Amino acid sequence: MPDLLPRYGTATLAEVVPALLHAIGSPLDDRPPAFTLPAARAAVLLLVDGLGHELLRAHAADAPVLAGLADAGPLTVGFPSTTPISLTSLGSGLPPGAHGTLGLSFRVQGRLLDALSWAEGRRDLRETLLPEQVQPRPTALERAAAAGVDVRVVSHRQFRTSGLTRSGLRGGEYRGVAALGDLTAEILSGVDDRVTGPRLVYAYHADLDHLGHVYGPGSPAWHWQLRQIDALVGMLLDALPAGTLFAVTGDHGMVTVDRIVDADVSPELQAGVALLGGDPRARHVYTDPGAAADVLAAWRALLGDDAAVVPREQAVADGWFGPVEDRVLDRIGDVVVALRGTAAVVRSEVEPYLASFPGQHGSFTAAEQLVPLLIR
Repeated sequence: MPDLLPRYGTATLAEVVPALLHAIGSPLDDRPPAFTLPAARAAVLLLVDGLGHELLRAHAADAPVLAGLADAGPLTVGFPSTTPISLTSLGSGLPPGAHGTLGLSFRVQGRLLDALSWAEGRRDLRETLLPEQVQPRPTALERAAAAGVDVRVVSHRQFRTSGLTRSGLRGGEYRGVAALGDLTAEILSGVDDRVTGPRLVYAYHADLDHLGHVYGPGSPAWHWQLRQIDALVGMLLDALPAGTLFAVTGDHGMVTVDRIVDADVSPELQAGVALLGGDPRARHVYTDPGAAADVLAAWRALLGDDAAVVPREQAVADGWFGPVEDRVLDRIGDVVVALRGTAAVVRSEVEPYLASFPGQHGSFTAAEQLVPLLIR
C-alpha cells in the first residue's frame, strides 16, 4: 500500500481554486468548498514549484516569513506527485483520474507524451495531440473567467503556449514574465484597488524545484533560493492592498535518492515492456500483449521492498489516481510502480538529464506528497 494516499475530494491541490473563488464571493457552483478560507475581495495564489511541507518545516530558519504564515494545510498533491499532474489538478479543479494527465510522461493514442514539453522525443505534439483534447474538461480558471471573475495567470513567458498551460491552466489572461521583479509587478497589478469586481491571480515560480533537482533539496544553492522566495513573499505582503487573500502552496516536495536502478541497462526490467513512462519515482510500464503478468513479477522481484508494484486494475481500485474516467484508463501503465524510501528507477540512455538528478519526486512519501497552504 502507498505510504500516504492522496486525500482526493477533501485536501488536495484540486480543492484550492474552488476554495479561493468561494472566499471572494464567486463560487463555481452551489456545493460548499472542501475547506473554508477567509472572505476577501481578491485572492492571490503563489505556487512555488518544489515547496514541500516537510522541507519548509525542516528549513524554517531560511524562510521566516513563510514559516510565520497560517497553514491551512498540509495538502496532498495527487499521484504521481510531479508538476504536470499537480498543476493540471490545481488549474482544472479535478483529480488526475478525471483530467487525465497521469505522469511526467504517459501514453496517449499509442504515443509516449512528455507532459512538460508536450513532445515525443524532439517531436512537438501540440498540434498532433491537441492539449485541449487530451484534457477536454473545462478548467476551474475557465469557469471562473466565464462567470465574470477577473482571472490572471502569471508565469514565465515561455509557458504561455505550452501544452501544459493549454491543457490544465487555460482561462483568464496570461501575463508572461522573465524574473522575480516582473512576477511581483504583475501580481500586484492584478489586485490593484482600481480594478473592480472579483479577482483571482495565480502566479508560478519554478526555480526552487530546479535547484532541488540539480543540487538536492537542502543543498546550499537550494537554501539560498528559498531565502530569496521568502524575501519575495515578504515584499508582496507589504505591498498587497487591504482585503486581499494571499496564499502560497507547492506542487510537490522532494527526496534525495541514493538507491538507483537503471531500466535502460537492466534486461529484467526491459523484457515484455513496450513503453516506459513516468519519472524515476513513479513509473508507468506499458507491456507487450500478454506480457503484463510476467512484467509485474519481474519488476516486483528486482525492486523488492523499494517499490509498490501493482497492476493497473489494483492502482485504480485502490484510488491512486482518484476516480478514473474510462476515456483515460489506458493512459495508466499495465503495471504501475511507486518507489519507496529513497529509491529510483532511472533511464540513463533515454532520460540522461533527468537520471542525473539527486533530487527527485513523484511517489507517495510524505516528503513528496505534502505541501503547505499558507495564507494571510
